[in-house]
Amino acid sequence: MTIQTAGVLGHPIAHSRSPVLHRAAYRTLGLAVDYHAHDVTPEDLPAFMADLTGEWLGLSVTMPLKSPMMRQVDRFSPRVERLGFLNTVVWEADGTTTAYNTDVEGIVESLVFAGFDRSEAGGRMGILGSGGTAAAAIAAAHLMGLSGVDLFVRTPAKSAEHAELARGFGLAARVRSLQDFPTAAAGFRAVVATLPPRAADPTAAGLAGETGGGLPPLLDAAYDPWPSALATAWGSRGGQVVSGLEMLLYQAVEQVRLFTGRVLPAGSAPDWAAVTAAMAAALDLPPRTP
Repeated sequence: MTIQTAGVLGHPIAHSRSPVLHRAAYRTLGLAVDYHAHDVTPEDLPAFMADLTGEWLGLSVTMPLKSPMMRQVDRFSPRVERLGFLNTVVWEADGTTTAYNTDVEGIVESLVFAGFDRSEAGGRMGILGSGGTAAAAIAAAHLMGLSGVDLFVRTPAKSAEHAELARGFGLAARVRSLQDFPTAAAGFRAVVATLPPRAADPTAAGLAGETGGGLPPLLDAAYDPWPSALATAWGSRGGQVVSGLEMLLYQAVEQVRLFTGRVLPAGSAPDWAAVTAAMAAALDLPPRTP
């Protein structure tokens, strides 16, 4: 059996859950894929990439390499071209590389798992933060059929690019102070918090002081520690919350699809529900029905 190669890059990387996720997927698919974590700094990235060849299937890319990796690939998918952020590199059959962003699927599917109803169009998404995950959340809002986004940030003047990105997707965009979020939280169909661990604690304190109004599904991209103060406050008011591990799961499922596209037998129809269930079990997440 031919052994293929893939992996995750970042710095630091010892904490990464990607190896356990991907290995569960490849076992379920019956593929021999050697998937490991590689600690690579931005300074070391060019030399690392220069040593790789088309025998690789792909790379999962995490911080702080999502921007530096943009200079190391041959082409961008239309989504990466638009967002300016990647998290996935795929080797094509001709040995060239293409950059993708699967964080968007990770956000969409996490919110659906948390109870978001995709059959209903319109409404707004609240997004806390202004980095690469916030950009992916804007694209997710578009895919989910929402009509607008409210961007809650600590420095509103610095969010012009994200607002412009949202308008490019046809979304009505508002930039607001993070301090405004607790009083506005109940007015959205979905919320994505992209702030670093503990950075949302002051927001959570304000949220706990609010009363009334049902809360929409929340994806808190932070998952260490868990539950976060924001998740605890959200749950205390009856809102459904999922952590960044859900996002990690679903973005990894899409990565596996991309990595294996050229090695699965022609005409095969993998049971992706079973793959997803196996990956969720590997993270000790609530069970999925294959």
